[in-house]
Formats: sequence, C-alpha cells, structure tokens
Amino acid sequence: MSLAETLLILAVICVTLSLLAQKLNAPYAVMLVLGGMAVAFVPQIPDFRLDPEFALAFFLPPLLQAGAWRTDWAEFRRRLDAILLLAIGAVLFTAACIALVAKWLLPGLPWAAAVALGAIVAPPDAVAAAAVLKRLRMPRGIVSVLEGESLINDAASLVLYRLAVGALVAGQFSVAQAGLSFLGTGFGGLLIGYALGRAALWAMPRLEDSTLQIALSFLLAFAAYLLAESFHASGVIAVVTGGFVLSRGQRRVISADARQQSLAVWDFTEFLLNTLVFILVGMQLATITARLSGHGLVELGLMALALSAVLVLSRSAWVYAVSWLPERLLRPAEQRTPASHYAVVSWAGMRGVVSLAAALALPLETPDRDLLVFLTFCAIFVTLVLQGTTLEWVIRWLGVEEPLRKGMTAEEADARRLIARAALAELEGHADSPIDGAVAGDLIPEFRNISRVFDAVAKGRSRAELRARLQLRLAALRAGQKRLLEQHEGVGLSEELLASLTSEMDHEEIRLLALLRATG
Repeated sequence: MSLAETLLILAVICVTLSLLAQKLNAPYAVMLVLGGMAVAFVPQIPDFRLDPEFALAFFLPPLLQAGAWRTDWAEFRRRLDAILLLAIGAVLFTAACIALVAKWLLPGLPWAAAVALGAIVAPPDAVAAAAVLKRLRMPRGIVSVLEGESLINDAASLVLYRLAVGALVAGQFSVAQAGLSFLGTGFGGLLIGYALGRAALWAMPRLEDSTLQIALSFLLAFAAYLLAESFHASGVIAVVTGGFVLSRGQRRVISADARQQSLAVWDFTEFLLNTLVFILVGMQLATITARLSGHGLVELGLMALALSAVLVLSRSAWVYAVSWLPERLLRPAEQRTPASHYAVVSWAGMRGVVSLAAALALPLETPDRDLLVFLTFCAIFVTLVLQGTTLEWVIRWLGVEEPLRKGMTAEEADARRLIARAALAELEGHADSPIDGAVAGDLIPEFRNISRVFDAVAKGRSRAELRARLQLRLAALRAGQKRLLEQHEGVGLSEELLASLTSEMDHEEIRLLALLRATG
C-alpha cells in the first residue's frame, strides 16, 4: 500500500470516527485514539512511527496559533493570574508529584529521568476539552482559563523537559541555572513572537490578496516556532505571542473577505490536524508495546494506573489548594467563584500529542526509556477515556452549563446601537451635500429607525419591531435569491457572476439569521 493510499484511508477513518462520535455524543478525541489503536494492529496498514520533532514542529504551531487567534485578549488579561497558576504552577506541581511516584515505583530510575517523565505528562491538552466545551454553553471564565492554560502550559513543560534531559545527559542539575534558563527561553520566545507578529501586520495589507494573507498567517506560526527553537527560546511562547499580536491587529489590516475565508480555512485545518493527531497517537500502541520486555502485564497495569491517578489527583489538589481555598478565606461570599467551576477546571486534564511526542524524543540511552514511553501512552489513554468521556456529564451534573439565552443582551444591543449611531452620523454629515444629499436623505430615516430599535432593546423594551424588520428583510432577500436562480436556469448567467451574487446574499442571510436568533 502506497503512502498516498494510506493517508487517504486514514482521512476516511478520521471522518468516519468523527461522525460516529457525534452520533454517540462522545468526544471525538477518544473515538480517534481507540480507532487508531485498532488500526495499528491491521496487517495491511504500514507501521506509522510518529517522529517527535516532526510532530511538534508540524502539528503544534498551527494549533497554537488557531487557539491564540480566537482567544479573547481582554478576558485573557483579566484572568491571567488564574491562567498562570495552572499553566506554570500546576504543571510544575504535577511534574514533581509524578517524579516522586515514578522514583518510588522504579527506585533505580535516575532523578533526572523521573523529572523528565513528570514534565512529559504534566501539561493537559485542551483539544479534547474544547471538543466537549464547544457543545455546551459554558461560562466565559471557565473557557478563557482553559484556553489560556492550553496556550502556555506546553511551554512550561517543554522547558522543564529539556532541562531534565540535559541533566540526564550531563549527569548534573543546577536549580539556579534551570531558573535562569526557564526565564530566558520564555523571554526570548516573547521577543521573537512579537517581532514576527508585528512584521506580519505590516506585510498583510501590502499583499492585497486574501489567499496570500491567509498563507502568511500560516507562515507566521511555523516561522515563529522554528526561529525561536533555533535560538533555544520557547517556540510555544513565540507562536502564542505572534498569534496574539496578529489576532489583535488583524481587524485593522485584513479585508473582510480575507477574514471570512481565514475562519473557514483555520476551522478545517484545526479539524484535520486534531483528527490526525489523535488517530496517530492511537496507532503508536503497537510500536510501543512491541519494545517492552522484562515487565509483567499486571506490573505494567498497576504502574500505569498509579501514575494516571496521580495526574488526576495532583491537578485537583493544586486547583483547590491554590485557588479555591484562598478565595474562600479572603473573599466575601458574593464575590466568590462557584465551587463547581473549580471542579470542571480540575477535571479537564486530558493529555495529548505533546506528551507523546516528548516521550518519543527521549534519548535512546535514557534508563527504562521504553517503559517511560509506555507509561506516557497509558496516561494519555486513561485521561482521555476517563475524563474525556465524563467531562460533559460532570458539567451537566454540577449545573455549570448556562441556560439557553433568549434574545439579545443589553451589551450586544449597546454595541449594535453604537454601530447604528456612527453610521447615522456619517449619513447626516452628507445630508447637505449637493451630490450625496438626496441619497443620504433617503437612507437617514432607515438608520434612525435602526438606532431607535436597538436603543429600545438595550433598555429592555419591546423587541417585536426589530423582529418584524428582520423577518421582512429575510423574506425579501430569499425572494431575490429565488428569482436569481430562476433567471440563471432560464438565461444562463455566467458562473462567476452567479457565485459573486450568491456569496453576497449568503453573507447577508447569515447576518440576518444571527440577528433573529439574538432577538429570541
């Protein structure tokens, strides 16, 4: 079987398993890992060995930038303390707990190797959690903290991992040197990511082509990661920083057409990479187990369960001890975050491809290397199956999911009223123009009505007038669409003209439907 055929088969399997996950209302990450494990033992499928450097350099940058692109920057800054406590504090605490338990289970294992194992499995992969959270109406605070954590925690774990591997090779470890290296790699990643992000913002409006602008956004992700890694800085921090810079400035430098196209391209890219990542993770089982020797199945199972339990319990212990308890002691009751929110954050700790890639990148001379890789795979599998399949149930059981919102919030109505008033002011400025005055005079009453309707919504008054206007606009738009298609069937408009007109009307219909949903 050729490589092209194999990749095509894997793509079909990914889509099929994703559809099955939707039908079963299960996280697709779990279905893909299980499917990959089954595929790994099919004789006709070639042995897919996941190259660790390739996995990190190919999969990680676009997934990180996609996360940074959609992150709410204001919310990220507002909750930066909680994000850093998880992304750095929880990672270091979990790594220490895993190292202690690994050293207890394997007394002959060097401390550096134990710390490396801790760094490997410490960072949760938010991809699986995001697959659950997207289906639910979650409080903004929980989503912001989990998304923010996923953007930074890989950097903390990979820096610790490299320090541990360096100590393993050199035979010595300096806490002071480790601290300086940790700060240096992070600061270097910030500088490189910021510089490349600013350069991309400068270049994008000069490209004047939406396809090239989207291509540049992809190049930014890979360039930031590879350049930072070449200077021994944090590639993860560089990608996230560049993504933040681009995300904050893209509305001013990228055309509306490019923004709409980029959303579709990045959505597809995320789906493709995520599905491939998890099925490739599952396919590594056959390779990993084939190299194990000297340990019985019962012994391996007990060690895997012990380390997986430590992963789950250490995250919960950190969240409650460092965040929940101080808040209960220092804040008045009306300002406290509900305890159920902490439960969801502590339970959303599934591991993923970064952990497996780091394990596979361990030096060949690492003591018990095959066992450490196997334990990493088991940690990924257990957390995905245990937490991934129950996270949605936990969220619903705790009552964290927000009720279905009917109608437009006052905040949204205020924003829309702001837009309508600015548009009205612009038209009124042309009212006395000898050239544009007549046209502006025809449009001004319409925009005054729009501003008045949103003003009523913002102040909690009737929304019936707004709904009536939107429904009439939608009916008129659909009548125009129907007539256009009839004309095309009768006369035969050019495909280019038809595509342009239907695209324009599709965007308007999407906008009107979104407004109708917002009005309840």
